[in-house]
Order: sequence, then C-alpha cells, then structure tokens
Amino acid sequence: MKVKEFVYSKFKYKYFLIREDRKTLGLIVRPNMTLVVKVPIVCDQKKIDKFLQKKWLWLEKQLNYFKKYQKKFFEKEYISGESHLFLGHQYRLKVIKGQKDDIKKEKSILIIETTNLVSNGFHNKKILENWYNNQISKIFNKRYLVVQKMFNYDFVPKLVIRKMPKRWGSFLTKKQIVLNPELIKASADCIDYVITHEFCHMKYKNHSKQFYAYLKSKLPNWEKIKEKLELRMS
Repeated sequence: MKVKEFVYSKFKYKYFLIREDRKTLGLIVRPNMTLVVKVPIVCDQKKIDKFLQKKWLWLEKQLNYFKKYQKKFFEKEYISGESHLFLGHQYRLKVIKGQKDDIKKEKSILIIETTNLVSNGFHNKKILENWYNNQISKIFNKRYLVVQKMFNYDFVPKLVIRKMPKRWGSFLTKKQIVLNPELIKASADCIDYVITHEFCHMKYKNHSKQFYAYLKSKLPNWEKIKEKLELRMS
C-alpha cells in the first residue's frame, strides 16, 4: 500500500493505493474522508489517474457530504447506541443506572454503569476514559513483554504512553519507547507491529534497507498489518 496524490484542476487528493488480485478499479470514500483506491496488481498510473478523473464529480459529492456531517460522525456524545473501538472491534455503548461507576464488556457491548444520569455524556466519558486507561496500561505492558522476547538487547527501554498527533510509536535516544494510547483501539497484532517497529529502531535508527530487512525477520507480514492499522485507524 502506498500513499499517492491525485491532482485535478485546482484540487489535490491524497489516497491509499492498494494493488490486489482483482480485475476492476475501485474507489472508497470513508466517513473520515480517507480515500482508498483498489486496483489490479498490474495497472499503470495513467489508467488510475484517468479512473479518478471520471470519478471526480462523485468523489466531490461524497467528500462534501462527509464534510458536512463530520461533526455528527465523529463528535461522541457517550450515550447508548454509540460505537467505540477497542482492540480492533466495534463495541456498542449501553448506559445503565448502577450503584457504582463501572464498565462491563459483554460480547460486542460495553455496558457503562453510572451513578449519575444515564444521559450525562460528560460523566459517561470520564467512566469510559478511566476504563480505557486501565486497559492501556495492562494490555500495552503485556504486549511489550511479548515483543521484547523477540530481541536480545543488553537493555530494555522504558515503556512510555503519551499522546502523539502523527505517530503510533517512537523510539527516543533516552532509551524509551513511546506508544500512542489511541493504539488501544487497534487489534493486538497492530500493537505488536508498532512495538516491534520501535524495537528495531534500537539497532537501525533510520528507515534503511537494513532496517526493513530486520523488521521483516522479526515480523514477516508487517506490511499487511501496517496496512490494516492505517486503513482502520486513519
């Protein structure tokens, strides 16, 4: 998968290009306005650009629609019926009155028990965020130990959890690996991929051929996992 740019008149669009075993070209516009173009394995760029030009009017309509309703799609109210991601799966919220503030997970439902009004989104958000934070600490540390065993370094960098606007993870020269807490919404193999990626940076600082060869030796299918992470979480 590659990130490409399509220029048409005064407009510029960035899109994910995926080559796969198929006969036709396809264009997907996600609610967050991410563009995905799927093409046959053998397909030249001129054909892709021509396809996008033909789709331009439809593309603009879709983007304008999602832009208009973006607030509706992405501003959470933390009430029953909403969908929230956890470890790569969508869970529906169910808010009920309870004796304490707590969360229970049942199949595809996250049940928020609240001592406040069930309609109090601000309070529900606090309960959910506290639950996420507990899960982040527990799961990230568990996955960190699993990945760590794949390497034979003389030292183990400290795991730090910190929000980052444009990165899932980072290896710092102070011997720390930083993970973005938003990763808790991705599947376990995606979390492992990011941790493995940063552990590889302990040996190769840049994204050189040696780095990617080393990454592949540790995680042969890393490209597929990276693609899933970017498409799911973008």
